[in-house]
Amino acid sequence: MKNHLMLLANVLFAVMLSSSCMAINLSMPSIFADRMVLQRGQNVPVWGITDAKAQVEVVFAGQKKVTKADANGKWRIDLNPMKASKESRIMRVSVSLNGKSKELKILDVLVGEVWLAGGQSNMYRPFRMLIGKAVDPKYEPIAEYLRNEAATANDPLFRQFRVGREHSVFEEKTQGRGKWSKAVPGDVNEFCGTAYFFARELRRELNVPVALLSCNLGATRVEPWIPMSAYQKNDTLKTYYEEQINLHKKQLKSWNQEKEDDKYQLELAKWQTKANEAKQNGSKEPRKPRKPEAPNRDKQVPSTLYNAMIHPMIPYAIKGAIWYQGESNQNNFPEQYAMRLSAMIEGWREAWGQNKLFFYYCQLANYKKVNSEPLEETDSWVIVQDQQRRALTILDAGMAVLNDIGEAKDIHPKNKVDAGKRLSLWAMKQVYGKHIVCSGPIYKSSVIKGNKVLITFDYAGSGLMVGKKHLMEPTVQVNTPLQRFQICGSDRQWEWAKAKIIGQNKVEVWHKDIQDPEEVRYAWSPNPEGANLYNKEGLPASLFKTKN
Repeated sequence: MKNHLMLLANVLFAVMLSSSCMAINLSMPSIFADRMVLQRGQNVPVWGITDAKAQVEVVFAGQKKVTKADANGKWRIDLNPMKASKESRIMRVSVSLNGKSKELKILDVLVGEVWLAGGQSNMYRPFRMLIGKAVDPKYEPIAEYLRNEAATANDPLFRQFRVGREHSVFEEKTQGRGKWSKAVPGDVNEFCGTAYFFARELRRELNVPVALLSCNLGATRVEPWIPMSAYQKNDTLKTYYEEQINLHKKQLKSWNQEKEDDKYQLELAKWQTKANEAKQNGSKEPRKPRKPEAPNRDKQVPSTLYNAMIHPMIPYAIKGAIWYQGESNQNNFPEQYAMRLSAMIEGWREAWGQNKLFFYYCQLANYKKVNSEPLEETDSWVIVQDQQRRALTILDAGMAVLNDIGEAKDIHPKNKVDAGKRLSLWAMKQVYGKHIVCSGPIYKSSVIKGNKVLITFDYAGSGLMVGKKHLMEPTVQVNTPLQRFQICGSDRQWEWAKAKIIGQNKVEVWHKDIQDPEEVRYAWSPNPEGANLYNKEGLPASLFKTKN
C-alpha cells in the first residue's frame, strides 16, 4: 500500500513539474521575420497569438510597448511612428504568464517605405522568368537589359516579402506563407519585375529602405482578390458571389479524388502513346494533359485569394498598393471591371483601416494582332482597358498607361521597366509631393462644333505632342500626323479620322465625309499600333471614347 502511495505521489509530482515547465505559446504571422521592413511615419501594428491573458512586450527602436492577450490569446501592439532607418536592428517580442516566458528575436529590421504589389502574371513575373529569350527578336534588347539588371543588382536596403500561394473560400486566414529576401545576386531572381522597377525608382528618389509585399498569382481574375464583406455592399456583386459560392459547394460535394485520379491516369497513358508515336515520326509532341485540381484549389472562386494570401498580412503597415491585372477578366464580365476593381480597393482600405491607402494600377498593355479597320464596340480586351480608365474616379488612385510598350505576340511583354517607372510617377506626385507630371493625357470632355469634335484632356503636362516610343528609350517628338483617332455619325459607321493638336490640352478631330459627327474614339484596339498622342513629358494618352 505504501509503495502504491509513493508511486502515485511521484506521478502527480511529475505531472505538476511537466505542467510548470511547459513552454508558453507565441506565434506571429509569417511576415514578422528576419529582414523585414517597417513602414515609416505611421503607426506600426505588431500582433500574434499567445496564451490567454499572457503579458506581451514588444521592444524596438527605443520603444517598449506592453499589452495583455485577450481570452483567445490574441494580442496587438502599435508602435509609434518612426523615421526611416537603414540601421539593421532587432525587434524583441516576449510573453510571460505564471512564471513561464518566451521571447522571439526578429533580426535585421529596417524602417522605410512598404508597398503591396498585387495582380496576376504580369505583376508576378519575376526576373527568372523575364530574362529568357524574347518571343519577338526585336524585343531582345530589353531582355538583355533585364539579364544585366538581375546579374548586377546588389541593394540590401531593397527587400521583398514573397507571399506563398494559398486558398481559402470560406475563412479569412490569419497565417500564411512567405519569405523576406534582399535585392542581391541570386535572391533578386525572385523579385517581381514590374514591382521591382517601381520600387527601384523609390529607392533612387527617396534614399530610404523600400520593401515590396509581393502578393499575386498568375491567370487570376479580380474576383478572388475581393474581400467577402465587399461583395455584400453591391446588389450585383452580392448576387454574383452567392451564385459562385453555391456552385463551388456543389463542386466540392460531387468531387471524387480517386475517380479523378483514375481518369487522369488513363488520359496520361493515351498521351504517352501518342507522344512516343510523335517522337518516332519526328513530329510535334502533343500537349501533356494537366492533372485536375480539386475544387478547393480553384483560384478563381470569389474571395479565396484575399482570404488566404492578403488577409494574413492585415494590418501590417503599408503606404499603398500597386496592381497589374485584368487580362483574365476579358472573358469574365469585362464591362463590370471598374465596379469590381473599385470594390476590391475599397474593401482593402476598409480592412487595413488606414486613413490613406494609395492604389496605382496598370492599364492593360497593347497585345494581339494590329487591326487595319475600326473594331466593333465589343472587343473584350479594349472594354477592360476602358473600364480601367473609368476607374480613375477612385480617390487616391492612378493608372499607368502601357499601350505603347506591349508586344503583339506576347501577353507578358518584356518591358516591365517603363511599367514600373510609370506607376512610380503617381507615387512620387501624390504620396511624396514631387512636382512632376504623373500621367499621359486622359480624356476629360468633348464638344461638337459643326463637323468637328474638340477633345479636352487632363494630364496634358507642359503640352500635347505627337510622339514616338522605341523600346525603353525616352519618347521623342516627331512631325507626323496624329493617328488612331476614329469618328462616326448617326449611322454608327466608324471611320479613321483626321486629328490635330490645337492647344496645350486640346485636339480637333474630323472626317471629310461626316458632317454631323456623334462620337470619337482613340486607340480603340487591343494593339493600337501607331497611336501617337503624348504629352511633352513623353507619357502616352489612354484610349477613350467620348460617349459612355
